Amino acid sequence: MKFEEFDLNDDILDALDEMNFTDCTPIQEGAIGQILDGHDVIAVAQTGTGKTAAYLLPVLSLLGDIPRRGDGIRCIVMVPTHELAKQIDGRLAGFSYYTDISSLAIHGGSDGIEFARQQKGLRMGADIVTATPGRLLAHLKMGKINLHDVQFFILDEADRMLDMGFFEDIMQIERRLPKDRQTLLFSATMPSKIQQLASSILDNPVEVKIAVSRPTDKISQSAVVCYERQKFDILERYFKDGYNNRVIVFASSKLKVKELSRQLRQHGWKAGEMHSDLDQQQREDAMFKFTSGKIGILIATDIVARGIDIDDITMVVNYDVPRESEDYIHRIGRTARANADGKAVTFISETDQIRFGRIEKFLGYEVTKEPVPEEFGEVPPYRPIPRNSRNRRKSSSRTPGTQKNATGHHKNKLPDGQNEKNPNRKKRYYPRNKRNGPNVNS
Repeated sequence: MKFEEFDLNDDILDALDEMNFTDCTPIQEGAIGQILDGHDVIAVAQTGTGKTAAYLLPVLSLLGDIPRRGDGIRCIVMVPTHELAKQIDGRLAGFSYYTDISSLAIHGGSDGIEFARQQKGLRMGADIVTATPGRLLAHLKMGKINLHDVQFFILDEADRMLDMGFFEDIMQIERRLPKDRQTLLFSATMPSKIQQLASSILDNPVEVKIAVSRPTDKISQSAVVCYERQKFDILERYFKDGYNNRVIVFASSKLKVKELSRQLRQHGWKAGEMHSDLDQQQREDAMFKFTSGKIGILIATDIVARGIDIDDITMVVNYDVPRESEDYIHRIGRTARANADGKAVTFISETDQIRFGRIEKFLGYEVTKEPVPEEFGEVPPYRPIPRNSRNRRKSSSRTPGTQKNATGHHKNKLPDGQNEKNPNRKKRYYPRNKRNGPNVNS
């Protein structure tokens, strides 16, 4: 389906034509018409499917038909990270090029001067404000910001915001908004906590769901089964073999990101880090150094897995197996973009085998396991099936009324009324009404 088939206003269509955007992606085809018709929408689609345009284009078209009056804010877009707020604000500039619609990005990690500039911008009003929850709430608590004109409330990467602990911040912001607004929720996954959020803030929403696509064939996927203590040396072997430029290494926590990047720098590798403890300037510096080639390796938490466009990534390393199958798709999807080839390697420690087995089941195939050179020592066998499910039949061999002693032989139960530790001690029995309380029927 083409964009011109939707009832978007001419200014938006002109901008799309200038940007050579003609055909809709599936999420855009499913969501744009529903938003133009005024419905609340729940949209489930992974990163890279064009969901940003799926909500920005119809909202821009609707706002463009009715000019803003006064100093109010007409649309709020909530996002989990500073980088995504800036990225969406940049997309807004392109899509709204031929309109008079104004936009403002509100995010943390900045100094007092920037905070004051943001506060002034909010008080002056803007058509669209793209913000992280914590920073917007901080501004709202200072007062004098007009939210009475908000017509659209949009949550982008909603599941990630909840993972980062923003549920209460989002609800505090939502309670300050008009009830007759249109609410749009976009998420890569739909866990129970997202369903709870949706039922709280959306009104009879239309659901648009695009199945999570499997990784492109352009990504060469493999895995290395190893012990936790072997991971760093194996990672270094990849770097020494030439995979040391335009590489993202994902770790499970910001503490591990810090430690791993420190170790790599001590070993002479040019590595940067990305995690939530960095302020805005530090994040921008790290991204600039990586994208400009000043450093070849970026160690990151899942903050980089979604919503951030970085081209020309040659390899992605999952230093730790991601918690969810969808997160695996998002992580390795950072490589092999724009029809290029890419490589994705996952390190599977002994404690992560069951988790990776679930990922393989989700993918529908087994990921190739790379051999570990003998110099690194023995590695654990790969057993992705839970042990209790393999041994479930063992307990069925026991006969009723018997139990095993320390040697594995069956022994009879003690006679009724005897205690195993002291056979001469009698168990005390109580009438039902004294043991369980008074009989309500008496």
